Amino acid sequence: MRRGDVRRYAKGTLIIQEGDHGDTLYVILHGLLRAFGADDQGREITYGSFGAGECVGEMSLDGGTRSASVMTLEPSVCVVLTRETLLRYIAEQPEFAFELLAMVIQRARSVTLSAKRLALNDVYGRLRLLLGAESAQLGSDGVGVEVCLTHQDIANRIGCSREMVSRLMKDLEKGGYLAQQRGRVRLLRALPHRW
Repeated sequence: MRRGDVRRYAKGTLIIQEGDHGDTLYVILHGLLRAFGADDQGREITYGSFGAGECVGEMSLDGGTRSASVMTLEPSVCVVLTRETLLRYIAEQPEFAFELLAMVIQRARSVTLSAKRLALNDVYGRLRLLLGAESAQLGSDGVGVEVCLTHQDIANRIGCSREMVSRLMKDLEKGGYLAQQRGRVRLLRALPHRW
């Protein structure tokens, strides 16, 4: 869909601000974006990272406020579509509405799963699930795979402090479960169910 404006963004650019009004959808052509929320003290939680072929900004197409902020994690290129342009496209290509709906449903399922994990697991349990999921995406059983996550990235994803993550990671490293170096984590063996 090339009906919108193609825009290039440098790494670290805030393209959507939580709480603002907006009526644009961003289709990512290249790069990586992070959707997150923050409180008054500046603590953040990451809702997800999105890459080429994915969209962000769909939650304000109803005319409401932005439910999350979105920042580029690397230089990125997006097609920016207004609500009006999107409605015209859907009128011409009605099947696109189902694609957009499927994406929104998938995100709702992901948010439901994240809420369940936050509510029903302690910090270690959330850390274990995150590292397991991230490493499994890159390798068959996840062991031996290197994952690029800083302690702050992990804290933002599992809803705790960076200091708590650092303590847990140090303990796991001492226990021989993982090795870490400069924002990279390698699982050496399966993490225990409890810590």
